[in-house]
Amino acid sequence: MRAAQFEECGDPESVLTVREQPVPQPGPGQVRVRMLASPINPSDIMYVRGVYGRTPQLPATPGFEGVGVVEESGGGLLGRLIVGKRVCTLTADGGAWAEYAVVDAKKAIPLPSSLTDEQGATFFVNPATALIMTRKVLAVPKGEWLLQTAAGSALGKMVIRLGAHYGFRTINVVRRTEKADELKNLGADVVLVFDPERDSAEEFAKQVRELTAGGVQYAIDPVGGATGSAVVESLGNQASMLVYGTLSFEPLTFSPRALMGHLAGIRGFWLGPWMEQQSLPAKLRIVSEIKRLIASGILGTDVAESVPLDSIQTAVATAQESGREGKVLLQLGNGAVTG
Repeated sequence: MRAAQFEECGDPESVLTVREQPVPQPGPGQVRVRMLASPINPSDIMYVRGVYGRTPQLPATPGFEGVGVVEESGGGLLGRLIVGKRVCTLTADGGAWAEYAVVDAKKAIPLPSSLTDEQGATFFVNPATALIMTRKVLAVPKGEWLLQTAAGSALGKMVIRLGAHYGFRTINVVRRTEKADELKNLGADVVLVFDPERDSAEEFAKQVRELTAGGVQYAIDPVGGATGSAVVESLGNQASMLVYGTLSFEPLTFSPRALMGHLAGIRGFWLGPWMEQQSLPAKLRIVSEIKRLIASGILGTDVAESVPLDSIQTAVATAQESGREGKVLLQLGNGAVTG
């Protein structure tokens, strides 16, 4: 089989190659999946660069999620039940950017025929993160304000649609003015343009405080650096902020008094560890909710293009382009079973 692989961490365009490898065999409790497609997410890029929360065991194959068809079980009732089914795959240590992948049977989620391969490939990472942060962890009440940075991203658009659906209001921070109309058409209540290289953090915080009558109560930030720090300065009394990414690769810098004076708090969020702490019934409820919200378009993913695995360098370069619209998918195979 063919698989994308890197032997050292670095720029994905330089270190990734496509190589022939033996077809993997599933062990007990595992299944082998014939992969159809996998998205290129920021977490995948960071994994290849060696700056993600998990250190790759080199040589490594990236890809934390994807869609495929279960071809063989390594044993166990669950594995046998899903043989022949089209599933979303979840892999904590990568492996989805290949023609075949071995995953735990409990992390192969059967998909309804109503979902396309594109939506199946992007089924979990972004939709689950958006849903869990806003509805489970922060539990933003109806009518309250939620501020998010990187609002023009795929996940950011999901948060906007979740707000419109569940009734919480969103303040959406972007770096480019041309994003504003697009996000407002999606249901964004407010769009603020903030680029720390040219805009004042003090003015930004003042804008937010005026909009929210004293400071925002809920915030999520995947950027960090000067942008995330400006959000800290805009928090209101007893506010909660979740940090779930490091897109700027820079730390938050702020006075402790920004939190002390408002009794505000900042927490980290990472989907994998959070899910591991949940009971099986809770996980099943989340998966069921994601299926429903994707089917209704609220957690759907915009896909820009699908690129063959052999063009991996082109695919990762395209995925990292500034201002790119929609996800880039790696095309890994054909002939999905949709039942």
